[in-house]
Amino acid sequence: MPSPVLSGPHYLGEGLKLILSPGLRLFVLLPLAVNLLLFAGLVGLAVRQFEHWVDTLMPSLPQWLAFLDYLLWPLFVGLVVLMVFFSFTLLATTIAAPFNGLLAEKVEVVVRGEDNFPAFHWRELLDLAPRTFSREWRKLTYLLPRALLLLALSFIPVLNLLAPPLWLLFGVWMMAVQYIDYPADNNRFTWDAMLAWLRARRWHSLSFGGITYAALLVPGLNLLIMPAAVAGATLFWVREGDAPPPQA
Repeated sequence: MPSPVLSGPHYLGEGLKLILSPGLRLFVLLPLAVNLLLFAGLVGLAVRQFEHWVDTLMPSLPQWLAFLDYLLWPLFVGLVVLMVFFSFTLLATTIAAPFNGLLAEKVEVVVRGEDNFPAFHWRELLDLAPRTFSREWRKLTYLLPRALLLLALSFIPVLNLLAPPLWLLFGVWMMAVQYIDYPADNNRFTWDAMLAWLRARRWHSLSFGGITYAALLVPGLNLLIMPAAVAGATLFWVREGDAPPPQA
């Protein structure tokens, strides 16, 4: 049956339960280790550079408008947080792509009732790596021009007031794209067919992307949410039974 429009929290919650089940825990450990190392490195960098980044983005106001600094500062702190989070997520998911692709594959096997305890084989991971890295490159060609446009907007006085909500909306959409693409790619959907599938379920997709984005902003919790989002996205994919056939 079609899922409720705002079903994102439900899918993410079910995904979290799935990755903690005995049959799937092994497939979570490797991407979790990768994310932990990246998270520690990026947090260290952000702590050292955070104030400098905020000062760089803050507009220079004339003296008579100096009182606005107190109003604008929280806005630009939020902008830096969103940009740091976005960078971490992009880097982590790119490096962990083969592990996430394998996890999505095994979750689909479990959800379809084919095997409750799928086996892990290094050969599967090695075979999957070229395809998943190629797909990550396709994601980057979609994401980077849009992210660079938003980054440029962030440095334009007055217009940069629009940057935080636009970064947030873009991040929510990219969370849906990022995680739904794993089961889509496993089922040999082309990039354009996957985007069309998401757009046909726009509010479902934004619901899932929004709750994933919010959960990933929580330090510590975000390490576990990444594999949970892979599992939740796979559940979302399987339960939407009217998916179009993959394009050639």
